[in-house]
Amino acid sequence: MKVFVQSVNFNADKELVEFVEKKVESLEKYYDKIVDSEVFLKVQQTSEKENKIVEIKINVPGNDFVVKKVSKTFEEGVALTVDALKRQLNKRKEKQRSYQV
Repeated sequence: MKVFVQSVNFNADKELVEFVEKKVESLEKYYDKIVDSEVFLKVQQTSEKENKIVEIKINVPGNDFVVKKVSKTFEEGVALTVDALKRQLNKRKEKQRSYQV
């Protein structure tokens, strides 16, 4: 699976990009028909501590899954969005299984 990482309003360091790619690629264990994914890392210019926005869009045949989370760190945000995507992909897989029977 191809993972496109885009950082908005800042430059992401190599370690963060590698972390994001590793986490997103782990989704292939849950659903093997993923075409590619786009990850947007944004920094909101506010005084709040939770100003990091992580948005992940996953392209699968027939659908796109998009999850957006706001957190204190990008690592935490990526973990939260990947967990939400795991649940969505598992739901999709269960639905497909019920149609095949």
